[in-house]
Amino acid sequence: MKTEDTVKLISAEGIEFVIDKEAAMVSQTIRNMLNSPGGFAETEHGEVTFPEISAVILEKICQYFYWSLQYSRGKETEFHIEPELTLELMMAANYLHT
Repeated sequence: MKTEDTVKLISAEGIEFVIDKEAAMVSQTIRNMLNSPGGFAETEHGEVTFPEISAVILEKICQYFYWSLQYSRGKETEFHIEPELTLELMMAANYLHT
């Protein structure tokens, strides 16, 4: 897989998640960050830092992106969310427009 086909998402703790760009585009916010004109760092380097999103939550969000792609292609499976992550996950999902 080529570097331009991936996106690096960086959590508040500095943990890096490299995922397919197609999966990251599930998020309207990330899509806007990566496709905006004007030479922004996110667009040029293909990486987005989320100083308010913990690694645990960002990992779950990445899992959701892949699940959402599969679901949109007709593969209906369950997406499990641990109850203790629900509030933080909802806040992050709201920010990311997913």
